[in-house]
Amino acid sequence: MKESPNLIFHVLFLLLLISPSVFSWKKDEFRNCNQTPFCKRARSRKPGACNLIATEVSISDDGDLIAKLITKTPENNESQDPPVEVDSKPLLLTISVYQDGILRLKIDEDQSLNPPKKRFEVPDVIVDEFLSKKLYLQRISEEKIDNDLGFSSVVYLDGDYEGVLRHDPFEVFVRERRNGKRVLSINSNGLFDFEQLREKKEGDDWEERFRSHTDTRPYGPQSLSFDVSFFGADIVSGIPEHATSLALKPTSGPGVEDGFSEPYRLFNLDVFEYLHESPFGLYGSIPFMFSHGKARGSSGFFWLNAAEMQIDVFGTGWNAGQDKIMMPVDEKRIDTLWMSEAGVVDAFFFVGPGPKDVIRQYTSVTGRPAMPQLFATAYHQCRWNYRDEEDVFGVDSKFDEHDIPYDVLWLDIEHTDGKRYFTWDKVLFPNPEEMQNKLAAKGRHMVTIVDPHIKRDDNYYIHKEASDNGYYVKDASNRDFDGWCWPGSSSYVDVVDPDIRSWWADKFSYGNYVGSTPSLYIWNDMNEPSVFNGPEVTMPRDALHFGGTEHRELHNAYGYYFHMATSNGLVKRENGKDRPFVLSRAFFPGTQRYGAVWTGDNTAEWDHLRVSVPMLLTLGLTGISFSGADVGGFFGNPEPDLLVRWYQLGAYYPFFRAHAHQDTKRREPWLFGERNTQLIREAIHTRYMFLPYFYTLFREANVTGTPVIRPLWMEFPADEETFSNDEAFMVGNGLLVQGVYTERAKHVSVYLPGDQSWYDLRNGATYKGGKRHKFEALEDSVPAFQRAGTIIPRKDRFRRSSTQMDKDPYTLVIALNSSKEAEGELYIDDGKSFNFENGAYIHRHFKFSNGKLTSSNAAPSGAGGNKFSTDCTVERIILLGLSPAPKSALIEPTNQKVGIEMGPLTIRPGKSPSFATIRKPNVRIADNWTIKIL
Repeated sequence: MKESPNLIFHVLFLLLLISPSVFSWKKDEFRNCNQTPFCKRARSRKPGACNLIATEVSISDDGDLIAKLITKTPENNESQDPPVEVDSKPLLLTISVYQDGILRLKIDEDQSLNPPKKRFEVPDVIVDEFLSKKLYLQRISEEKIDNDLGFSSVVYLDGDYEGVLRHDPFEVFVRERRNGKRVLSINSNGLFDFEQLREKKEGDDWEERFRSHTDTRPYGPQSLSFDVSFFGADIVSGIPEHATSLALKPTSGPGVEDGFSEPYRLFNLDVFEYLHESPFGLYGSIPFMFSHGKARGSSGFFWLNAAEMQIDVFGTGWNAGQDKIMMPVDEKRIDTLWMSEAGVVDAFFFVGPGPKDVIRQYTSVTGRPAMPQLFATAYHQCRWNYRDEEDVFGVDSKFDEHDIPYDVLWLDIEHTDGKRYFTWDKVLFPNPEEMQNKLAAKGRHMVTIVDPHIKRDDNYYIHKEASDNGYYVKDASNRDFDGWCWPGSSSYVDVVDPDIRSWWADKFSYGNYVGSTPSLYIWNDMNEPSVFNGPEVTMPRDALHFGGTEHRELHNAYGYYFHMATSNGLVKRENGKDRPFVLSRAFFPGTQRYGAVWTGDNTAEWDHLRVSVPMLLTLGLTGISFSGADVGGFFGNPEPDLLVRWYQLGAYYPFFRAHAHQDTKRREPWLFGERNTQLIREAIHTRYMFLPYFYTLFREANVTGTPVIRPLWMEFPADEETFSNDEAFMVGNGLLVQGVYTERAKHVSVYLPGDQSWYDLRNGATYKGGKRHKFEALEDSVPAFQRAGTIIPRKDRFRRSSTQMDKDPYTLVIALNSSKEAEGELYIDDGKSFNFENGAYIHRHFKFSNGKLTSSNAAPSGAGGNKFSTDCTVERIILLGLSPAPKSALIEPTNQKVGIEMGPLTIRPGKSPSFATIRKPNVRIADNWTIKIL
């Protein structure tokens, strides 16, 4: 039930408009587990408490294994344990098998028994292509287990694995076929619980209260919980969004650190100035956990559920002394407890066995990351708010004056007419089209903000249409929900409804969004959704959506549907010709198909710089490759040292944007003295130099799901030293980057994995792998290294924007390994359209072996050719690790001989060592050719 705003709230709201930092994160603003009844109940259960057994196992007409889960009684008690009386109806269990070894488990109430309502199942997340890869079961094998105490039903998965349904006690697990070793399991600790819906009886008090808010809970308790075990795991990761380490810390049992006695919460919230080390949930939720271990490799577990979720990670020995544990005691594992307020069990098991296999499997279900436009992978300049057109032009010209490239300038909420989205302040921005076109003439773009809260103003056409047509979310009394956000009294578009999403998408047409141009793109903020006077600063759980679904059932997906509708709107705007760019703060599984995300309202502190790395790595592991953190910190005023270090690290974020709160001092790159301006310029130049490499990695993510930036253990899965290392990360398979996270640091320790050498990007110096090295913390860059055995493409001519680099030549940096070999790739398309989906791209494979560099076509038959072409050439080829330096090379098939000179590794101020360089071989980047070292 929505509470009416009172006088105190109005005062606080005015304060918020003046300075939102007054609402900085406060622990008592949000519920903990003890204040969340479903979490408290689930945590109180003991191992072995589940009293369900599987019966009537068969194959359905759809080719699935189906069974009923019923309460154990003396008649059906195979193990002869004393029965537990439970007043419940049978549950329906379904196991489906898909290609690539994916097992799907669904458990729901039996609709034929007429429960009070149908539980919500999240639509529009699972992609159709995955559903088409279902394998239809032909038979089920039965086997006796555990000294004749019970039976199991076994189904074969695609590959070397099989799924097992144990009947009594009920348990589902995946195991390796060759040795029977388990990979993943549900209910091995007997913690499964399913609160079935029931009719309300006289005397039932289902209301829940938190602070001044009351949740009517008309359908009563409906939570679900179960344990999941990851076998052979040294670490578990994933389940963003939390500001914490990549390897998730225990939250229950032995080894719990201070501040981690709460479960990891998944409940999208607008959290100001969040803590940098906490299991508290932030802006997005992806209930996908990734495990990794040296012996077993990787596996993953995904629960498709949009209600609030809480997840415990148990410390080793948490269940010591407990009986009724159904798993082999000699197998190393990590146990977890998954709890949700509502929904159904719709779970996916991913068997790996490699890290990239798990990501491929997960993104085959929820979709591969979208291919961004090239400009979006470059540098973005943002602030709340650039005041007016004069301010915009001034900032734009200063970038040129200081020879700093950028691609996108952003406008926050103050550009609108009174916080009415799709409008412009006529005094501050009287000529929006002309403003955008002036930036577009330099190859630059703009982004404006569009949030889901709509100002309740009868003279505002968006509100009038939404109100007249019933397009808003309803409150528990079935009236348009009225909450408070930036415009004051606001209502929220019910984007759960596909028809309303289509209506919203139409608002981005040039006719509807007056003043927009083809160079304008969109930013979705506050879409958790944020409601300033709502419980926990969000929408009440008993608000009503399309189909009568309660907000509690879909809360975490609301921002996802809003992001989807906005992205679809930009596609419709250009008649399906151009890729959209939409940044979203809230996210959910599938978000990767619609755009980028960022880590929200961080703070200008060293700890927030440090935690940005595991936060972004976690997003990448869960499918969202295109992510970043606000460079410099959103809140506060960074000291120059922190700001410079943030730019140097942020240049390697997949999404590279500087952003700041309106109460902070201006912090454009030229405002901190000449030396700091130079350092920031060099950091941004680094990003532009590596744009061909980044764009190639975004294409890899688009095809395979493999993230742009990766934990070290993704590339070195057997190296235990990497498992807890989240200070450094890989960019693709070729670059390792280590941040500097302390003020005025003198030295930095870097672990370089593997058995090959690494080349310092600053000077080409070589360092052995498999060792930790101590480096001087030089002010001009953070430590970064190219992996021996790789070839990295670059563009070394600096322009005003990425668009102006289109026809520039390439540099190839060849880092030879101990066998004097290396290889790499380059992907090119028009950087804008969807034509690449029809084969209009170039994909080259470079290989150096036996003294020859070969360029060959890596695209499948039918791609490239007359569908897309470029006249770009190779300007330089730099050879690292080749000694003695050769004098010349022969280009084939033209038989042209070229000299080899000594040249610098990078084009930057100051002296640097020289390396063998083939200058201007003038081979076309799109052609097949060979260069033989003489």
